[in-house]
Amino acid sequence: MNNLKEELKKQARLELARRDFFEYCKLTASDFYKEDRTFLKSMCNELQNFYESDERVVVINLPPRHGKSRTAGKLVEWIFGQNNKEKIMTGSYNEILSGTFAKSVRDEIASEKTEGITVYTDIFPNTKIKYGESSANKWALEGSSQANYLATSPKGTATGFGCTIMIIDDLIKNVEEAYNENILQKQIDWFNNTMLSRTETGFKLIIIMTRWAENDLAGYILANYDNVRHINYKAVQEDGSMLCEDILNKEDYNFKTKNMNKDIVYANYQQEPIDVKNRLYSGFKTYEKLPPAHYIMNYTDTADEGSDYLCSIDYAMYNNEYYILDIIYTQESMETTEPAVANMLTKDHVGYANVESNNGGRGFARNVQRELKELKNTHTKVNWFHQSENKQARILSNSTAVMNNIYFPVNWKDKFPDFAKHILHYVRTGKNEHDDAEDCLTGVYENPKPNTISFGYNKII
Repeated sequence: MNNLKEELKKQARLELARRDFFEYCKLTASDFYKEDRTFLKSMCNELQNFYESDERVVVINLPPRHGKSRTAGKLVEWIFGQNNKEKIMTGSYNEILSGTFAKSVRDEIASEKTEGITVYTDIFPNTKIKYGESSANKWALEGSSQANYLATSPKGTATGFGCTIMIIDDLIKNVEEAYNENILQKQIDWFNNTMLSRTETGFKLIIIMTRWAENDLAGYILANYDNVRHINYKAVQEDGSMLCEDILNKEDYNFKTKNMNKDIVYANYQQEPIDVKNRLYSGFKTYEKLPPAHYIMNYTDTADEGSDYLCSIDYAMYNNEYYILDIIYTQESMETTEPAVANMLTKDHVGYANVESNNGGRGFARNVQRELKELKNTHTKVNWFHQSENKQARILSNSTAVMNNIYFPVNWKDKFPDFAKHILHYVRTGKNEHDDAEDCLTGVYENPKPNTISFGYNKII
C-alpha cells in the first residue's frame, strides 16, 4: 500500500511538472529552484504565461548569478516537452557560451534513466534526441525531419534554419562592449538582419539579459516594439532588501561592489543602463515661447570624413542665453547641405554664421555665401575660422554650461530625432561613434556675441 501511495505521489509530481514550468524546474533542479525563491517562481510563471499567450515579445532583465541562462535553458527543455515540433534558436555573445547552453539542454533531454532519480524522459517520455544527433550546437528530436534546435552568436551562422521561438541570452560580454556604440549597433544589426530573417510565422522572441546600455538590444526592443512584456528584477529593492538573500545577501553584495565602478554596479545589479549614469548630458532646458532675441546666429561644423555628420544650428540669443531655432544634422553630401544651410540661414533671418574651416569648411562657407547671393540674402554674414582646441576637452569642459544656458523647443526630440539620439547617448567615458552634434552644440555656447568680434552681424534690436 505504501509503495502504491508513493507511486501515486510521484506520478502526481510528474504530471504537475508537465503542466507547470516552475514545478518542472523544481523537480529537475531542486537545488536552485526553491519555493521560497519567489522571484524565480514569478519569472517562471511569467515565461509560461508568455509562451501560452498570443504575445510576441518578452524582455527579462536580471542581476548576475540569479538564473538567467539556467532558466532560459530549462524553458527550452519544458517547451520541447509541450511540443516537440517547435524549432528553437538561441543566440549568445560567442560560440562557446551558445554551445554550452545547447549542450546543457541536449544532455538534459538525453539523460538516461537512473534508479531513484527523476530524469527528463520520466516527465516527457515522447521527447527524445534523434539518434545520431551528436552536434552540441544543432540537433533534432525523434520524429523530426529537420533540426529542432540551433545555438549561434553574432559571429556564428543561422543559414538553413528557421525558428518558431528565438531566445537571445546576454549578448554583451563586458563593460568595454557596453561603452562601445559600434558593437551595440552591430548586435542590433545582427538581430534585425540575421536572426529575424530566420523566424517563421507566429514566432516568439525572448530577450534575457542584464541591462548594460540604454541602446543595448533590450533597450532597442523596448523602444521600437509595441506590447512588449517587460520583467525587470533589481538586486536591491526599493526598501533596501535584497531580491533573494539566499542567492545574494546584503553583506556579500556590499563586499562585491565596494570597489566596483558604480556604473557597473547600477547596470549589473540594478538594471540601470550604464550610459544613463555615464551620460554626458543629464538633461536640457526647453522653451515654449521665444523671448525677444538680441541676436540671431548660426554655428556650423562641417563633416570631416565620409561617415561624419554635418551639423548646423540656428539660434537666438537673449541675455546671454541661447535658444535653438533649427538644426540640420545629416550625412548628406555638400551638394545637398550647402543649399540646405543657406535656406535655413535665410528662413531664420540669421545675422551672423560661424563655420569651422577645418577639413573643407572654408570651401563650404564660400559655397554657402554663393547660395545666399542667389537667394538675395543680404543680412547673413558668413565667417570661417580654424578650430584648434581639442574637441573632446571642449565638449567635456563645457557640458554643464551647455545644459544650463542652451534652450531647445519643447518638441525638440521629435523635431530633430537624429541629433537628439546622438546628444542623449553621448557618454563621458568610453567610445562614442560620433561627436559632431556635441561639438557643434559646444560651439554654439563658445561662439562669441557679435559685439565682441570685428565681423558684420545683424543686430535685431
